[in-house]
Order: sequence, then C-alpha cells, then structure tokens
Amino acid sequence: MNQPQSPAVQIVEVSPRDGLQNEKDFVETADKLALIGRLVAFGARRIEVVSFVNPRRVPQMSDAEAVVAGLPDVPGVRYIGLCLNERGVDRAIASRDGGARGLDEAGCVLVSTDEFGIINQGQSVSDGIIANTAMLKKAKAAGLFAQVTISAAFGCPYEGHVPAQRIVDLAARMADAGAQEIALADTIGVGVPAQVGDLVGAVIAKIGDIPVRLHLHDTRGMAPANAWAGYEAGCRTFDSALGGLGGCPFAPGAAGNVGTEELLYLFGRSGVATGFDLDAAVAANRWFATIMGRDLPSRVGKAGDFLVKGERV
Repeated sequence: MNQPQSPAVQIVEVSPRDGLQNEKDFVETADKLALIGRLVAFGARRIEVVSFVNPRRVPQMSDAEAVVAGLPDVPGVRYIGLCLNERGVDRAIASRDGGARGLDEAGCVLVSTDEFGIINQGQSVSDGIIANTAMLKKAKAAGLFAQVTISAAFGCPYEGHVPAQRIVDLAARMADAGAQEIALADTIGVGVPAQVGDLVGAVIAKIGDIPVRLHLHDTRGMAPANAWAGYEAGCRTFDSALGGLGGCPFAPGAAGNVGTEELLYLFGRSGVATGFDLDAAVAANRWFATIMGRDLPSRVGKAGDFLVKGERV
C-alpha cells in the first residue's frame, strides 16, 4: 500500500447534522454529543454539528442550542452551524455570547433552482442571492468563518437538469459577496465523475483562491468515484457522514451522504493523507449503530479495511 503523500485532503464531518436531520426517531442530545466526541477522537477537525431551522419542519434539530452548549472545547477543532436565513446566522452568533465556546463557522445555503429553493427555504434563486449576501456579511462581521453551499448543483429533484454555467455564475456571485469557501452539493446524488470533474474545474477556474468543497450524496453509488473526480480536478475538501447516514426532508429520493469510511478508504489507499483513523471510524460506526438500532449504510463501515490474516495490505 502506498504511504500517504501530499496533496492531502480535509474531510468535514456532517453526520451530527445532515446525517441525522431526516431520521424519524429523535436522537437525544447526549447521544449527539457522544457522537461528536467520537468524531473528534478519530480525527475530525471540522464538524457540522447543528442546523438552525424551524423545529416543526426539522424536529431532529430542535435541540440545536443544547448541542452547541455541550460541545467539547478541543484545540484545533472547528464547529459549523448550518444557517438557512438571517435568523439562523443570528442564532449562530448568539452561540458565542457570554464567553461560551460556541460555533466557529456559519454554513449558508443557496439553492440553485427556484422550485427547490421555494420548497426548501421559501425563496427563489434571486431571493437567495440577496439573502446569502446579507448573511455572509453578518457572519463575517461577527467573526464567524462564512461559507456557502450551492445546493442541487448537479441536478434538482423538481426541475431536473441544472446548467453547469448557472452553478459557475452562482459561485462567482457568492465569491463576490464574500464567501470564504464555496461547496458544491450533489443533494440528490445524481452526478457522475465526468460531470463532477468538469464542474469543479470550471468553478475553481472562475473563483480563484477561494476554496471549493464537495458535498456528495451516494443515492446511486457514484459518490466515491465522484469524490475522486473532484480531487483530480483540484478539490481538496469533502463533506462526509459517519456510516453514510443522511438525506434531505425536502429532496425526494435523496439517500445518505458519502460515508466517511468510504472516503478514508478511497484516499488512504490512494496515497492521500486525511488525518483520520479508519479503524477508529469503523469502531465509531459500530457503536453508533447501537444508538440508531440498525446497521449503518456505509459499505466500508461493514467490511472494514483490507486485511489479510489480520495484517493491513
């Protein structure tokens, strides 16, 4: 097996938020915090921990403030709160009041199509550009790292095909608005490697030094291949969820996120450093399966690393 060499990748763990938001049975605050502790222990240094949304629409996130209040204060670990509107940014900012540990990043969201945007956030694309411009400005002014995800970048559950040029243009608009990182989300898992590589390359060429992140769902089994295509096109930051958990309440047919274990296996065996411990991630998967009451979807989570007679190959 090749030893990891640069350029390394950064993996953003989203299981406490995107991994759980679509679950029917409420995951208790203490279990969410225990999950976050496990993620930190196996190497996660950026973790999306909550979403500031209406609890009637997304009940799993109804304890957002309680989760944030209980976050472990570990040097070098950064916590992200997803914000769908200015009220969400206000809540992220308030998490730091009174000297509390609070959040480090505000993750804003711009949906790439009108129909999905109205269903998901109550706003058209043009409304979303205006709203996200204000949100990014407010978050940065408060000292939060302000990043934005362009949702349904590779296809929309309501409008179908999304032109690549539209995504490039939206990324440029968000860069001009002050975004410090821009993620491209395959929200419903319809992208294929050629499409992902082309779009990542086009966005990087357009926005220059602003980092690009990939958020991939594995609905059709393409996510690991899409991650590699994104890597070859220059992307160095990837979202993933322990166990491949996830889904979107407002995106019909969306399956889970690419499993963290899948990315660790993919990159680790390809000589790309991640800073994560795959064996510890698999152990965390099996622990969290007992909390969820079922096996988690990740295939590497089930199979583990490639071992022959107990030795890593």
